[in-house]
Amino acid sequence: MRSLLLRLHFYAGILIAPFLVVAALSGLLFVFTPQLDELVYDDVVSVADSPASVPLAQQVDAGLTARPDDTLMAVRPATTGTDATQIIFAAPDLPESYRRTVFVNPHSAEVTGVLETYGSGQALPIQAWVDNLHRGLHLGDIGRLYSELAASWLWIVAIGGVVLWFSRRRKRTLLRPESGAKGRRRTLSWHGATGMWLAVGLVFLSATGLTWSQYAGGNITELRSALSWETPAVSGTVHSPTVSSSDVGLDRITAAARERGLSGDIEVTPPSGTGEAYIVQQVGRQWPTQQDSVAIDPANAQVTETLRFEDFPLIAKLARWGIDAHMGLLFGWVNQVVLVLLGGGLLCVIFWGYRMWWLRRPTRGMRRGFGRPPLRGMWRRVPGSVLAPLAVLALFVGYFVPLLGISLLLFLLLDCVLGLRARRAVGDRKEVAS
Repeated sequence: MRSLLLRLHFYAGILIAPFLVVAALSGLLFVFTPQLDELVYDDVVSVADSPASVPLAQQVDAGLTARPDDTLMAVRPATTGTDATQIIFAAPDLPESYRRTVFVNPHSAEVTGVLETYGSGQALPIQAWVDNLHRGLHLGDIGRLYSELAASWLWIVAIGGVVLWFSRRRKRTLLRPESGAKGRRRTLSWHGATGMWLAVGLVFLSATGLTWSQYAGGNITELRSALSWETPAVSGTVHSPTVSSSDVGLDRITAAARERGLSGDIEVTPPSGTGEAYIVQQVGRQWPTQQDSVAIDPANAQVTETLRFEDFPLIAKLARWGIDAHMGLLFGWVNQVVLVLLGGGLLCVIFWGYRMWWLRRPTRGMRRGFGRPPLRGMWRRVPGSVLAPLAVLALFVGYFVPLLGISLLLFLLLDCVLGLRARRAVGDRKEVAS
């Protein structure tokens, strides 16, 4: 079994590592884009503090005046005295998931700037560009295949590496490089020990990354739906709508949400039509419990429904925490430092892996080329009682994570081609010798 796993680990390391390098580098670039965005766009997103503020409705009017042809989607009131209010618009000329956001000074209703923002997190332009680079290399759906392939194999490589390292090392040297080792053995020691420290984090990044993927992500969504593990949401329908079509306005709606306990950053979504409610939800990502939401009747500012994060299904909570941690948003800079260590460590492990391959290359005689892979054909020695369940498991995982299954079949095809080539070379040598 160890030889079989070693050959799989070798193929995945050699052929998938380039995709992991791109994902790691773009991920490292993404980690600190929030701070970079705030620095570059400080004059737009930040304002001078003042004890006086104008009504939120007046701030929204300023945004509507700035973008009269766009459609108002939501409003994010300023949380602190130095924040600009965000008036979020949908526009037909923008790509999917992009919005046009007008930033307004809450103290004077002056427009400080207009930016294109991305996703539910309202990513500013630099973060949005890097996010799309990390996700799909700015190549659309085709580009997303690279990140899904990387995420599909990352957990296999990490877990397989742990098993291989544990099977050959004494317990006292599992988590530290071997002292006094030289050459390939020294490189292997650093590769294995560092991989042990990174393994849990890499599996986490792989699992959370797959939730965004095109094919495996779709299967995960269907599974969550079938098991009722979806993230709940408040109903936007007013069950007993008031006959009057009056609207109490954004200021009273926001005050009602604050009274219900929605603190920190919030987003207010206006009703989409008659009989619809305002939806107010917390959008802060730094703390894992700031996800409460309420529905509010526009006629009288009465809360018609409340949803607390503590009432979310466990899987929905884990999904929220996992996504925020993957993006470096949870617990602020601590999360960012952890991601930098994981990304940098992964790049080191990949470098040491390629170096070991290089050190295995032939250096004498006429035979030149790359390092030889581990021995093939070891699967024949695996008992059927073990091999059959493994094959069934591989089929199941390959179906659920399609790019993993397809690439695994390509690995098997490559292995067969290399085997036939080796047999032909042996036959040719025998023919010459005879």
